Amino acid sequence: MAKKPAKPVKDKTTEKPRVHKDLSGFDIEINSFGEIRSSYDIDKINAFLNRNVDDKKLRHREDLDELKKRGETPEPDEE
Repeated sequence: MAKKPAKPVKDKTTEKPRVHKDLSGFDIEINSFGEIRSSYDIDKINAFLNRNVDDKKLRHREDLDELKKRGETPEPDEE
């Protein structure tokens, strides 16, 4: 039987994942102590998620669209 040609192995450390244009330059890693290190402030990440991700727990809120435009975090209602 003939052997299949070996596929070239890609170096995963040099290849960067595709990200949203608003998050270009975002990098996250876990150091040897288990601490999460990020190149962006957590408030900036949360504002991005509030604008771009639909939260099904907050769909009933009337002021949700207004808060998304401002980039604020809506407080969930107690039910």
